[in-house]
Amino acid sequence: MLVLASASPRRRELLTQAGFEFRVLPSSVPEEHQPGEDAISFATRLAREKAQAVFDEHSALDDAENPLLVLGADTVVVVDGEILGKPASRPDAARMLAQLSGRTHQVITGVCLLSRAGMEAAAEVTFVRMQTLSTAEIEAYVASGEPMDKAGAYAIQGYAARWIPRIQGCYFNVVGLPLSLVANLIEGMHRRLKRSASLMSSAG
Repeated sequence: MLVLASASPRRRELLTQAGFEFRVLPSSVPEEHQPGEDAISFATRLAREKAQAVFDEHSALDDAENPLLVLGADTVVVVDGEILGKPASRPDAARMLAQLSGRTHQVITGVCLLSRAGMEAAAEVTFVRMQTLSTAEIEAYVASGEPMDKAGAYAIQGYAARWIPRIQGCYFNVVGLPLSLVANLIEGMHRRLKRSASLMSSAG
């Protein structure tokens, strides 16, 4: 059984789009940055903590015939070395957008897949170019409410798509979940579970 440890509607839509069957059991792990932690370490740590918390809480769902696989993920935006998470307020969203305006930034998603056979964690990095935005454009976008639950205060799949002339890397990573990477992790974990079951059967 695949479980998504996230309440993100974008991640849910992407997994569904890719044909995965799963349940949504969000994690309540606080998204707090630790001093000296770089963006990739931060995103992958949160992904691991989210996956572990949900796996521990719902371990009763693990079954020999249908093993529990928990997918944790966290996305951050990086510009000038600053990690931008979700804006805390409308002024904070406007500040982030002004910082991204006319610049190329990085979008990093850390992902973690956890099962009784072990843990796999990785990160995807995409470079995103944003056009120069006027103050009026930023104010109107913030007023729409779309930026408020998005890392970096924008949604590439939404209204802000008009301001993104090019990206380098995985588009789905910018939306919130690098599907190819996730699919490879899931396939690899299924192989590990089969090997583990085979070894236990041989030992028995």
